[in-house]
Amino acid sequence: MKVNQMCQRLIDEPLSLHTSFRIGGPARLFLVPQSIQQLVCALTLFPGAKLLGKGTNVLPPDEGVDVVINTLGLDRFYFDNDSLVSEAGAQLSKLCIEAAERGLSGLEFAYGIPGTIGGAVYMNAGAYGGQICDVIDWVEFFDGERVMLASRDQLYFSYRDSVFKRNGWVVLRVCLRMVKSDSKLIRSRMEQIMRKRIETQPLDLPSAGSFFKRPKPNFYVGKAIEELGLKGYRIGDAQISTKHAGFIVNLGSATAKDVLTLAEVVKRLVQEKFNVTLEPEVDVW
Repeated sequence: MKVNQMCQRLIDEPLSLHTSFRIGGPARLFLVPQSIQQLVCALTLFPGAKLLGKGTNVLPPDEGVDVVINTLGLDRFYFDNDSLVSEAGAQLSKLCIEAAERGLSGLEFAYGIPGTIGGAVYMNAGAYGGQICDVIDWVEFFDGERVMLASRDQLYFSYRDSVFKRNGWVVLRVCLRMVKSDSKLIRSRMEQIMRKRIETQPLDLPSAGSFFKRPKPNFYVGKAIEELGLKGYRIGDAQISTKHAGFIVNLGSATAKDVLTLAEVVKRLVQEKFNVTLEPEVDVW
């Protein structure tokens, strides 16, 4: 199958247009499949391609990459009683709203997370006491050779990690098992979470969310960085947020090199003061 018969394509597409960080050089080939079959074909033709959804947890290199496959064309979903089945490219916040309207609880914690359901499963996204693996029933995925389906118990999720991330497997479809509840209560909880995000996070500036994983229980990275006096510290246009020190923000023209240099400064100083090793939560290409 030829590429132009397989899916939409762009040549030398700036990745800064497709990431929440507004950072990244060109993708020499940028593919946008419109079906799961097209996605699997693209992955088979370009096994070394980078996969991208909304680009909200990604830092691409300044020099760009060869091939990117974008999943946003795979956004179909449906409800079956208390289950939600969705293709990987559907936006997580949209699924939260649709579930709430049907009186289905379980996704409230994810309201405001700006990525796709596929990206959320890949990194086991979580917030405010919940994580996506809590509501997963099964996942259909491509392991590089064949399409497979596995239940949650077979997928070995852990904090901000999954078998997909460890093995480079690609999420195709997800089934979430929800719980019947009152729509008003669900929406109220979602609104509370959104208010908290707005109050505590620098949503007005480009970023990729919390830059570092929490290294251990009860160790709060943002608080530690703030104790080091690094709030507002910057390298180029990459800055430790003045609102939430766990975020690195782009003040306008930051490069991936700026961000990574700043992150290394933070890692070194946290290691020296707290004897704690930080790892990025952001997917650094």
